[in-house]
Amino acid sequence: MKNLGRILVVEDDPSVVQILRKVLRGEGFEVEVMGDGREAADRYFDARYALVILDWKLPGLSGIEVCRQIRASDPNTPVIMLSGQVEEHHRIQGLEAGCDDYIPKPFSVRELAARVHALLRRFRRAERIARGDAEGRKIEVRDLVIDLDRRRVTVRGKPVHLTVKEYSLLCLLASNPGRTYSRRQLLDLLWDYGAEVYEHAVNSHVNRLRAKIEKDPRSPAYILTVWGMGYRFADE
Repeated sequence: MKNLGRILVVEDDPSVVQILRKVLRGEGFEVEVMGDGREAADRYFDARYALVILDWKLPGLSGIEVCRQIRASDPNTPVIMLSGQVEEHHRIQGLEAGCDDYIPKPFSVRELAARVHALLRRFRRAERIARGDAEGRKIEVRDLVIDLDRRRVTVRGKPVHLTVKEYSLLCLLASNPGRTYSRRQLLDLLWDYGAEVYEHAVNSHVNRLRAKIEKDPRSPAYILTVWGMGYRFADE
């Protein structure tokens, strides 16, 4: 079987670890396990991972805090949060911390495997958007410059560091100025899943993107809200 990459599992429940290790190895991944949040945060950059699976409640440091620390330095690696917290506000909290998917416990092993593959497909698609679909081109709108060949974004001459998802969202909108995308369309194009709760993920990522590129995020000049519909890029 082809090796699809290494997945880091940060989980302190031996029974869950056993299930995850069996499922992920069966799907073609190498699996590394850490049982402590502090250890995961301290050792994370010792190796390169295709994906990270984090439990919410961990000894040493919570999964939420581990996710924030990962995102502070590594915007690109996909992160899935596992949690026994099933309320909507917990899902939103996890997504806002930077995880890319949120799976409540107990979970279906078939669904988890499908989510892992879907998330990796989305990230590969984002990389293709960044690399190949627009090589040698730039999008320049006032103070915003998106170098699609080098995958660089600058605002007022200063570099802006975006996550893969933020960059893909910006490229999609900026490549189609004036076109309105509903939250569901953005989910289908960039997230690969369409559960109702994840529409909050679109709002969260738009807000974070605005905070990075807009002079005044409360009065955006680039990413505009179309009330009752979704978002569009300014069509100058």
